[in-house]
Amino acid sequence: MNLTETTIISKAGLPPGGNVAEAAKRRENIIQMSQDAEDAVLRPKDFGAFGHDLRAALAARVAQLAADDTLAAHYLSSAGDKSELADPNETGKAYQLESVVAFVDKVANRTREIEAGDVVHLQAAGVSDPDIVRLCELVAFIAYQVRVIAGLRLMQGSAG
Repeated sequence: MNLTETTIISKAGLPPGGNVAEAAKRRENIIQMSQDAEDAVLRPKDFGAFGHDLRAALAARVAQLAADDTLAAHYLSSAGDKSELADPNETGKAYQLESVVAFVDKVANRTREIEAGDVVHLQAAGVSDPDIVRLCELVAFIAYQVRVIAGLRLMQGSAG
């Protein structure tokens, strides 16, 4: 995969050439590692209780919550029949995922407020410890990706 095909560069809207594209090229290894991380959290071989479509829907949700419609649309295209979960107003009740959706929203928006009780609540809802870690990895990665993309857009004088 070349640099312009990575999610970070393509969703930042970097045109080829120019100072920002050259700066990104000098950090190509970081951008490629970021793409590898995306593949690992969005499309892992061992996905546990959260299939690829659900992961994509939750990624789109986190991007929506961060007001990045371009990135949200990117993930929404892979959400399949779970696409409703990308809507920040959706509770997850129809999928019996209320506790998962509430946890994702809290981790994405109010990280400092996360407490042991939040994890206990997920465990009580039947979410395994490895799946809780997977959720946290997903949200953390999308938060990172949103910030890198926003930075690249700002560097080129575009808000998004």
